[in-house]
Amino acid sequence: MVKGFRGTVTAFPDFNAQSDAEALYNAMKGIGSDKETILDLITSRSNAQRQEIIAAYKSLYGKDLIADLKYELTGKFERLIVCLMRPPAYHDAKEIKDAVKGVGTNEKCLIEILASRTNKQIHDLVAAYKDAYGRDIEADIVGDTSGHFKKMLVVLLQGSRDESGVVNADLVEEDARELYAAGEEQWGTDEAKFIMLLGNRSVYHLQMVFDEYQKITDKSIEDSIKSELSGDFERLMLAVVQCIRSVPMFFAKCLYKSMKGLGTADNTLIRIMISRSEIDMLDIRECFRLQYEKSLYNMIKDDTSGEYKRTLLKLCGGDDDLAGEFFPEAAQIAYKMWEISAMTKVQLRGTIYPATNFDPGSDAQALRKAMKGFGTDEDTIIEILTHRTNEQRQQIRQAFKSHLGRDLMADLKSELSKNLCRLILGLMMTPAEFDAKMMRKAMEGAGTDEHALIEILVTRSNQEIHAMCAAYQEAYKKSLEDAIHSDTSGHFCRILVSMVQGAREEGPADIERALADAQELGNACNDDSSEMEMKFMSILCTRSFPHLRRVLQEFVKCTNKDIEQVIKKEMSGDVKNAMYAIVRSVKNQPSYFADRLYKAMKGLGTDDRALIRIMVSRSEIDLFNIRKEFKDTHEASLHDFIQGDTSGDYRKALLLLCGGED
Repeated sequence: MVKGFRGTVTAFPDFNAQSDAEALYNAMKGIGSDKETILDLITSRSNAQRQEIIAAYKSLYGKDLIADLKYELTGKFERLIVCLMRPPAYHDAKEIKDAVKGVGTNEKCLIEILASRTNKQIHDLVAAYKDAYGRDIEADIVGDTSGHFKKMLVVLLQGSRDESGVVNADLVEEDARELYAAGEEQWGTDEAKFIMLLGNRSVYHLQMVFDEYQKITDKSIEDSIKSELSGDFERLMLAVVQCIRSVPMFFAKCLYKSMKGLGTADNTLIRIMISRSEIDMLDIRECFRLQYEKSLYNMIKDDTSGEYKRTLLKLCGGDDDLAGEFFPEAAQIAYKMWEISAMTKVQLRGTIYPATNFDPGSDAQALRKAMKGFGTDEDTIIEILTHRTNEQRQQIRQAFKSHLGRDLMADLKSELSKNLCRLILGLMMTPAEFDAKMMRKAMEGAGTDEHALIEILVTRSNQEIHAMCAAYQEAYKKSLEDAIHSDTSGHFCRILVSMVQGAREEGPADIERALADAQELGNACNDDSSEMEMKFMSILCTRSFPHLRRVLQEFVKCTNKDIEQVIKKEMSGDVKNAMYAIVRSVKNQPSYFADRLYKAMKGLGTDDRALIRIMVSRSEIDLFNIRKEFKDTHEASLHDFIQGDTSGDYRKALLLLCGGED
């Protein structure tokens, strides 16, 4: 764990509490107030200095500075400035008090504060709560929560986590096996064991336990918690695990969730920006950039306004979008993320399974009946085709022709329309035919859908690419490679041609070679852009994904740089997008697809072609995993996004492919 100061707000040199008190008084006297002076002064003083200013203000003017600030300022800006004036423990106490008072409880606030604070911060919080409200914080929380969630909060409130830093190697394996025995190994879950271990063991010890757990189970502790626990208790335990792994990354994720989508969770944004400004905001900024490919500074800038925005940006302290190298904490996290990616054996799951008691002849008859006569029974068509695997659909196609003498694809095309027709026809093609069709669509007519070309070629196996190339030749009497040559150019064309060979290496990482590849990528960062792109292509387009995970892990160690940020900063256009997609797919392919689906539906309009392409092509492979990644990243289910962004029978078919609400 990184020691020392990592905040953005420091003690002001040549500080004079009396002068600052006078400046604030002058900024608020008369009609109106000088908000710029207020925010500049308060954000450039440490919290300890602000307490001295409060005392000086009362001594000079016989008035309460916080009361005057509340009177002069308004809205979110007032809330932010007033919160900055409270000592950290009293600020936490106020947040906890607000979280449990009245009807309903703000569980997210309780989780965020109690999962992330040190023993000393917890003890200070308990004392501040008693002093400010004359009440016992534990009694108030116990009275407002229940079950295992309540028990874990009470454990955290004791502030008794081992902070010795001593790790017993024998106990690491024992604890990992106890966690396994308490959850994955048995029917039901021993929540008490999870509470005891995660609530009391030291950070260093638990980090080693999580690594050992992964070796034993081939599953991350986070995935086990998600499958074994539920509700607020699950969210609390995940927060504890995230804080054990990295407190700055935990807060980076909380900040992102507070600002993404429509509206801003201002209370969360204010609470974190204040509470971490003198502790680890620099690391949070780096983790934010690492996780979301955008600086915290720019996200605040885009999501807020006025003096409120200016104050938050002062607390943020700078824009990291131009930076290429990591701070120490972020470098360690990036290395660990690649290590976890390499270790984790994810069980891929689709959402479509073979229908039991399947009878292709009966299905063919039912489909013919649904399309016969006046009008079309879309419900029957959707119900049948979204509950059959692709292999079963091919049997239905054959039965339709042999029993009825008709072409099922032609009948569906004539009876259905628009996006529903495109979706259903996509389901009826073989995967190779569908990919070939999607590649053709991406290149035909005016303009090229480069994102579609990248998505398909980056994510398909060698076998799938060979089958797609054969299907393309069969359908369009032209090789896919020639089509790519005709429609693209330069290094982007070379990247696509390299991938369309379907010659990516297969197999595990070669450690010695991975170190050499990482060094070559690092050296390439100093070359001119053209040479750099060619060297990146020679490695990223040819090595196996398991090998690349190790390469990119070692890249962090030998360069102290973020490969994704290097690509974004040093490359441009379609080459940048292709390289970036490879890295994202190597790291976590379901997450890459979740991001593609999110972009297809967010904002005005829907990219239906991308939506159909991914939902059809992944429904029997990893759509269940994509759903999980979508929910984890965007705090909304894929089901809900589809529900809100599409309509009619098209929506009904997509939701059946989606397979659940999460």
